[in-house]
Amino acid sequence: MHLAKRIIDVAPSATLAISNMAKQMKAQGEDVIDLSIGQPDFQTPEFIDTAAIAAIKSGQASFYTAATGITALKTAIADHVAAQSPVHYQPNQIVVTTGAKLALYALFQVLLDPGEEVLTPLPGWVSYVEQIKLAGGVPRAVQPSTDFKVTVDDLEQQRTAKTRAVIINSPQNPSGAVYSREELTLIGNWALKHDLLVVSDEIYRDLMFNGAPYTSMIDIDPQITANTVLIGGVSKSFAMTGWRIGFAAGPEKLMAAMGKLLGHATGNPTAVSQYAALAAYTGDGTSVETMRQAFEHRLNVIFPLLQKVPGFTLAHKPAGAFYLFPNVKRAATLTHYSSVDEFIAALPAETGVALVPGRAFGLPDHARLSYAAAEEDLVEGIRRISQFVGNN
Repeated sequence: MHLAKRIIDVAPSATLAISNMAKQMKAQGEDVIDLSIGQPDFQTPEFIDTAAIAAIKSGQASFYTAATGITALKTAIADHVAAQSPVHYQPNQIVVTTGAKLALYALFQVLLDPGEEVLTPLPGWVSYVEQIKLAGGVPRAVQPSTDFKVTVDDLEQQRTAKTRAVIINSPQNPSGAVYSREELTLIGNWALKHDLLVVSDEIYRDLMFNGAPYTSMIDIDPQITANTVLIGGVSKSFAMTGWRIGFAAGPEKLMAAMGKLLGHATGNPTAVSQYAALAAYTGDGTSVETMRQAFEHRLNVIFPLLQKVPGFTLAHKPAGAFYLFPNVKRAATLTHYSSVDEFIAALPAETGVALVPGRAFGLPDHARLSYAAAEEDLVEGIRRISQFVGNN
């Protein structure tokens, strides 16, 4: 069977592959602690479920909606953003998608011509690179200067005449790093100077910890806002990964182009999920704060534990998201593996713990651990890894 070259050239999602492996091991009765997947261990809040059921019973969920989402949801998203930033988008500046992942995919499809480039800072979420490739674009990796964050100098070294956009993910997956207002201002103004679109992935923006301040790229200046596409969604903040609702907000021309594409790709986001998301965005935020506090507590518990694991180096405590991204190269050496990839691949069999290799995010000496799992699993998982490394 012939397959298109563009799909042959795309790597499978490493995070999903490892999560699926862990699920299979559990189904076979094995004792596995899965710290690989970025999924809150909370149920979707009951008031959201109730709203979805009401939408079904009233018949609202039975029919097509607009390709870019119902107006009520787009208005609620605009109000939610405006409550956090000095920007109030109009409904025609917002596109609701089947998960934030599709928002990014559709954006790259309408933005890039073959051979055009997007600057992708490292470490970076696993799907950025593959989505750019699927759009015919070229991802250009940018090595960070320090603390998993890139500077204007780092970006400028990789910019070419074909560069069209730069991705900034803050709080960042996989490290939890958060860009300061000063850092974002420099990057935003540099992007304006060179006519580069800023793709600001802020899916984790509600998950900030220990009093750390947060600045969005759209907070800084109206010109930078007009040159930015904001990416968000309900998966992380509202424990709604399975509902698949995300959004893009930005220049009307780009949003209209995305709507044209989505009209042929999905028709519309699932109707019942839209009404569930509407309830989430119009709620009082209590459930978000409850989860945020739980993640903050887990971070504060496990960060010092992970620092004590032999061969694990973790200098900076993250300010957001729910991941830790230690350098584990020395741990691989201590356990007599030739690479971090081999070390991480061996952990499920040796310890019953699943992590994601850093190579998936562009930094092969690291590993990602998600603390969206239950606290007792986190503590036990780290204990097992520490014992395994320490006994070798």
